Formats: sequence, structure tokens, C-alpha cells
Amino acid sequence: MRFGTAVAAVDALPDLARRGGRNLRIATSAEAEAEIDAVSGFGGQLLFIGGDFYPHLLAHSEAAPPVLAVKGDLALLERPAVAIVGARNASGAGTRFARELAAGLAAAELVVVSGLARGIDTAAHWGALEGGTIGVIAGGLDVAYPPEAADLQAQIGERGLIVAEQPFGTQPQARHFPRRNRIIAALAAGTVVVEGALKSGSLITARIAAEAGREVMAVPGSPLDPRAQGCNQLIREGATLIQNAADVLEALNSFTAGIGGRFAAPAAHYDAAPLALEADESAHTTVSALLSPTPCPVDELVRLSGLPSAIVATVLLDLELGGQLVRHAGGRVAAM
Repeated sequence: MRFGTAVAAVDALPDLARRGGRNLRIATSAEAEAEIDAVSGFGGQLLFIGGDFYPHLLAHSEAAPPVLAVKGDLALLERPAVAIVGARNASGAGTRFARELAAGLAAAELVVVSGLARGIDTAAHWGALEGGTIGVIAGGLDVAYPPEAADLQAQIGERGLIVAEQPFGTQPQARHFPRRNRIIAALAAGTVVVEGALKSGSLITARIAAEAGREVMAVPGSPLDPRAQGCNQLIREGATLIQNAADVLEALNSFTAGIGGRFAAPAAHYDAAPLALEADESAHTTVSALLSPTPCPVDELVRLSGLPSAIVATVLLDLELGGQLVRHAGGRVAAM
């Protein structure tokens, strides 16, 4: 060892950083102890790379965090995992598919990893909550983001596992999310993208997974839906097309063959959800009456119609496929 001991190496870091022209600040012993106390008082603990329970796949990835704050069931880190990610402004059909896909994978004893974001991430966590799910967050271990995910994050902390790289109390910033995405991809044998635009965080996660040699999978969608364009592009570039849990397990077996073992088949009772929901004529009439040539947010259509968001999404997809609807930026739609 260059410095003889770990303590001497840490003491030398500030001087090395200054020589390299970097303004690197090293935490004091008091600050480190305060962080340990804060995480412990919250019911969590710190995992150090090279130490017990630190995830094996993550440890062997590029830019693995030297320390992670975690809360929940550490045994989940010992089980094979798959990441499910996708659009925040997900369709009703997409969220249902993600939830039931996650439930099917959890029934096959895979841990589902995602980022606790709105839309697909949230649906995947709820679907896998009973069987095992890991939520990787962009802020501190104690910070729920988005705020509406507070209950889900608390439940995962009790029944699954929450993982954070940022210090305790850190509010998530834009720069934290790509760093979170690299952890999501590195924890899993493969990543499934359910819905995602061409330029989205979901595709960043998929790219990181591909660069790390992990399996990349995508759920196809209508070429008329911007949320499906990223998935369709991934498939064109070689990602595995996914229609149900069995497809995911088959794709992952090629990866796990190299690390020993295969995944079991999904539970026989599991039947993957279709990518469309039934909407009766009255629902079509109600939603169509609310549309005009002026773009309107889909959330507003849900509020005004009083219909479930999944039904509204199905009606809009039917209208879009029929050439009667156009989608605009910001999750807005308009009549043709």
C-alpha cells in the first residue's frame, strides 16, 4: 500500500486533491459520525464497498458508490434482480402492464428494482411489493421524492429495501438522477423499459445497463405514441422484445448462465396483462366531447370526465389509432 494504512490514505486525500487541481472536500470525523448516527437513528445502516451485504453486481460495475445508505431487508441484495423503468407520464395501460409484469417476476422470486418515480416506476414497486422490491432514490435516505411517493417509500423501507447514495437529508437535484440511474442498472441482471420517450431517463438507464453488459429489454408500443418511441428504438437496436414475465425470464437466463444458475419459470397462475383496456361507448363519448383542437392535459381530461385514468388513456389511444387525436408536448392532446 502506498500510504501504509487506510487512515493514512484518508488523511492524504485533501493534499492529493489540491495537487490535482480539484476542490475536493473531505468530511471530518465528526461529520462522518453524525451521518452514521442520523442513518442509524432513521432505522437504516451504511454499506461499504468490499464489506458485508454490499451488492455484488454493483461492486463490480464502473463508478460503484463507496458507501450506500439502506433501510429494509438486506437479504434482497442477495437475490437475483431485474430493473423495471419507464415514463413518468405513463399511460394507464402501461402502468397496469408494469404492475402486473412486476408481480409476475416477483412471483418467480426475482427482486424488482426501480427508482420510485411517478408512472412506471411506482407501478412496478407496487406490483412487486409482496415478493420483493428495491427502491433506489436520488436524495437522502429520509427524503421522499416525489412527495406523493412518501407512503410507498415508507412501505418499501419496511417490506423491501430503500437504497440511497446521497447524504442523509439531501434534497434531490437534477444532477442526482443520472447517478441514481446507474445504480438501478448496476443492481440488476437486466433492465426492462416499459414506456419511454427517445430522450428520457429510462433510456439513460438502458444505455448504462448495455454498457455494463447487462440484458436490455423493452416493451413495444404504438409508433403513434411518443412514449413508445424510445422502447421501439431500443428494440431496433437489439434490445429483447418483452410481452410478459416469461419473456423476461428467458432473456435473463442468457445472462445468469454466466454467473451460475437459471431463473425459475413464472407462477402458472400469472397471466400477463394486455397493453390495452376495455372502454365502452359511453367512455368514448365522454372523452371525445372534452377534446378540441386546443391541446389539453390528459390529467385534466381525467379530472373532467370522472373516469379512471386507465380508461381515459385507452380511449385516447383508440382515437389516436383512428387518426382523430394528436399528441403534443407536456402530456397534452387535441382533436384532429
